[in-house]
Amino acid sequence: MTDSHTIAVTVNGVRTEKSVEPRLLLSDFIRHELMLAGTHVGCEHGVCGACTILFDGFPTRSCLMFAVQADGHEIATVEGLSKGETLHPLQQAMHDSHGLQCGYCTPGILMTMSAFLDSNPSPDEHAVREALSGNLCRCTGYQHIVDAVLLAAERMRT
Repeated sequence: MTDSHTIAVTVNGVRTEKSVEPRLLLSDFIRHELMLAGTHVGCEHGVCGACTILFDGFPTRSCLMFAVQADGHEIATVEGLSKGETLHPLQQAMHDSHGLQCGYCTPGILMTMSAFLDSNPSPDEHAVREALSGNLCRCTGYQHIVDAVLLAAERMRT
């Protein structure tokens, strides 16, 4: 019999308490316990970035953490980026710049780039590419994603 632990975590501004198994991955907790399917699981080794969330404001691979490690912390997922029907400027720029194709990697990219833009409001292309380097996309050549991040930065400054 496996012991379960009760954790309290704030996800997208909502505090939640759940009983979890000690070995439950944070990515699985988010997807299967909280029913927030925007956090995707790709490689399960922390390489691809599809599972990236913001953990206390920092981009973090949720497939590399256990849910019990999130106890008392704040998590933001892609579902928390938009405000109701209003897309986050980065989401809108991805749409406007054709920065997504299949969309599997997109949530992780959005979470990584939203944190990047919060700390780098006026990035150049090189900085965007460097920040994006930890997120793999198998469908695009990245140029439209880079264009979208630069467009979002411009829109967020004005």
